[in-house]
Amino acid sequence: MKKAKVNGTIPKSAQQTIPYIQMFRSGLCEVEKNYFTRTIEFQDINYQLAKKEDKEEIFTGWCDFLNYFDVSTSVELSYINKEVDTENIYNSISIEELGDDFDHFRNEYVEMLKQQLKEGNNGLEKRKFLTFGVEAENAEKAQQRLQRIEMEVLNNFRQMKVFAYSLNGYERLEVIHDILNCGTSRKLNFNWELIAKTGLTTKDFIAPNSFDFRERDYFEIENKVGKASFLNILAPELSDDILSDFLDMDSALIANMHIKPVDQQAALKQVKNLITDLQMMKSQEQIKANQRGYDMDTLPVDLVTYGE
Repeated sequence: MKKAKVNGTIPKSAQQTIPYIQMFRSGLCEVEKNYFTRTIEFQDINYQLAKKEDKEEIFTGWCDFLNYFDVSTSVELSYINKEVDTENIYNSISIEELGDDFDHFRNEYVEMLKQQLKEGNNGLEKRKFLTFGVEAENAEKAQQRLQRIEMEVLNNFRQMKVFAYSLNGYERLEVIHDILNCGTSRKLNFNWELIAKTGLTTKDFIAPNSFDFRERDYFEIENKVGKASFLNILAPELSDDILSDFLDMDSALIANMHIKPVDQQAALKQVKNLITDLQMMKSQEQIKANQRGYDMDTLPVDLVTYGE
């Protein structure tokens, strides 16, 4: 905020707060100057209940999938748990009574569906997205590069037997609108002809009435209070269901994983530098141990852990 005050870049409206420049009908989005993205929505696969060998195959396929992206591409995985309008869903599964002897069974069946719906995702709609972006001189060149990447990504999803499809501009706007207006019953009322007729931008149709960032620890979007947390996980081991544990929380939340591929030579150099530093620390500890008359192989536990 202090930096924004100095630069004079503090948004003066809810529309200016939404961080993209332009959304195109095709689904291409200019996020920043010369930086463009596209988004793919993908469905889940049954990993947790799979056999061990199937899990290893799925995990290997996922690693190959991520390794497809090179240093010129930025990737973001978004997992969105959104509160749904249960009243509309209940109305969609209701069965009209016909005044015959089967009304009792109809009502019992509807109540069973409602109970399953309530217990299934706790009134939450769960969606998964992959957004990838590249830098380009203009939208036309970005579109060509991103379409090629998109075809490869969709093909990689098919190889993992995951249903996936690319979002067009309206569908991307609808996702952003639902996030920003999660505390209301407003639906996206937009079509591309309205831009030319009204002179408005896409942001005018998806923006909430207000944002409030005055508090240090949380923010407000209209009548909803939210908080953003950054997790820097340095654990040497992670459970393969840690993400599902986050998403199983009975709450509306968004989990984003930002992935920036690293050049292989740069990565190897970084690892070599770390190993060199550890070896130097190990030598210093061994010299200290020798001077004090201790066993030179006795090293601090944390140094051994880092070495491993």
